Amino acid sequence: MRIVVIGGTGHIGSYLVPRLVRGGHEVVSLSRGRRGPYVADPAWDGVEQVAVDRDAEDEAGTFGPRVAALRPDAVVDLLCFTVDSAAALVEALRGATGHLVHCGTVWIHGPSTIAPVQEDTPTVPFGDYGIAKAGIARLLADETSAGGLVTTSVHPGHISGPGWPVVTPLGNLDPSVWQALSAGDELAIPGLGAELLAHVHADDVAQVFERVLDHPAESAGEGFHAVAAHAMTVRGYAQAAAAWFGQEARLRPVSWDEFRADTAEHFADQSWDHLFRSLCPSIDKARRLLGYVPAHTPEDTCRSAVQWLVEHGQVRVATALVP
Repeated sequence: MRIVVIGGTGHIGSYLVPRLVRGGHEVVSLSRGRRGPYVADPAWDGVEQVAVDRDAEDEAGTFGPRVAALRPDAVVDLLCFTVDSAAALVEALRGATGHLVHCGTVWIHGPSTIAPVQEDTPTVPFGDYGIAKAGIARLLADETSAGGLVTTSVHPGHISGPGWPVVTPLGNLDPSVWQALSAGDELAIPGLGAELLAHVHADDVAQVFERVLDHPAESAGEGFHAVAAHAMTVRGYAQAAAAWFGQEARLRPVSWDEFRADTAEHFADQSWDHLFRSLCPSIDKARRLLGYVPAHTPEDTCRSAVQWLVEHGQVRVATALVP
């Protein structure tokens, strides 16, 4: 197939585009053109790369027609964040391509009420990001059920891997968390440490997208979680991370008010967004319909991400990681 990947050099696209090339597909990668992919791969030599400013072209009403003009058999949209943007792309692609695969998020779900949560478990999303992504998923499902464009939504967890900051055991991006765990210092955690985090390696997310494209009949109109085989509790993640440095995690449960009083506001807000949801998304549907088998555990994924950050001087730690 001729596949257009919107956001091809980002976290997911860096792994997905080489997968598609190796699968024998012709790939066109659309991105801002400001950076290369996160992972070097000779497969990129055979990829057509197009620089595009989606926000500006959405505003001008030219983005959808530009994608349609590339004559794709399928389109993977990794950079859609509003219902209006999704609707405009659907309108342009209806009748012009065979399959639109959208990147959503597990934040289409609200706070966890059961574990694991299924794709169709009734929940009420909150926050602008989760609400918008849930709206896009509904729009796409309705489009397909009405006999229009064939669409699929893929919903990743906390996308992680070498090359960018990883969500810490506190559910935020505060680099001091790694310093404390590597030194064996006490770490204040909001709640009891039983809240859940759903990390997933970017390559496993790419695997779900690839399998969706390989199974158009099974994935038409559907949504799939793209996460690891299990989630981690705050407590378990912190214990695993401390052990990477030969330490034991010293955790002190505190109230959310106490945590906010001693934490920078933006980091405290990140923690609340992740830990209040406390999601353990199921991958049973992706396994059953697509044959999805995650290749990475959350623990190994996060360790590789932290190791990259340490090696590239982006995180300071007290001791080296244990081999």
